[in-house]
Amino acid sequence: MSSRFSKNRRKVIVVFVILIVLCETIAYLATTPRPTEQFFQLYVLGADHTISHYYPNDNMNISPGERVAWYLGVVNNMGTVQFISIRVKISNATVKPPDDQQIVESPAPVVTDFARFLEDNETYEIPFVWSISNATQNGGTTRILTLQIDNETYQISDWSARNGYNFRLIFELWTWQTDINAFEYGWNTIDMHHAAWVQLWFNMTSAPYISQ
Repeated sequence: MSSRFSKNRRKVIVVFVILIVLCETIAYLATTPRPTEQFFQLYVLGADHTISHYYPNDNMNISPGERVAWYLGVVNNMGTVQFISIRVKISNATVKPPDDQQIVESPAPVVTDFARFLEDNETYEIPFVWSISNATQNGGTTRILTLQIDNETYQISDWSARNGYNFRLIFELWTWQTDINAFEYGWNTIDMHHAAWVQLWFNMTSAPYISQ
């Protein structure tokens, strides 16, 4: 009888200990905040603030002097204040876009950039109004010489496309890294490096041109 009583008591103690461990585990999980996912959102919206109507009359063939209105924005979901830069690049079909596998930026030239500090959960959005202010056409090659962006004129270093087809504007998100004291393409989290970019294509095949 005494032996059976001892075995039953040990079983009760074991069950009691298990229940305590389970209760403490549940309490820990319930009271300990889960790590939140760290990320940015980069976007470009059309003239009516939607993911449509990116071009006048929905025609991606842009004439010199024709104004194109977009909204450029980024959302900070990193959990801390971040210093960001949105770099605007012009490219064509032959130059590589950013590499999503290696997290490498596009080699296309930077036209301009927009930099500012962002609070956690803050959205930074600006109108992005642009036009082709100077271009040439010669021998089937169309060259954009200057772009006007938000009333500022930017020189383009001989950027061309065959017959004016398949130009593109690329928007890349860069973040300030204190360890290198400079902006870096993308952003870092605990486990990996991430990046965000958007591109929009356009053609410039219509008159008028400033011919060479």
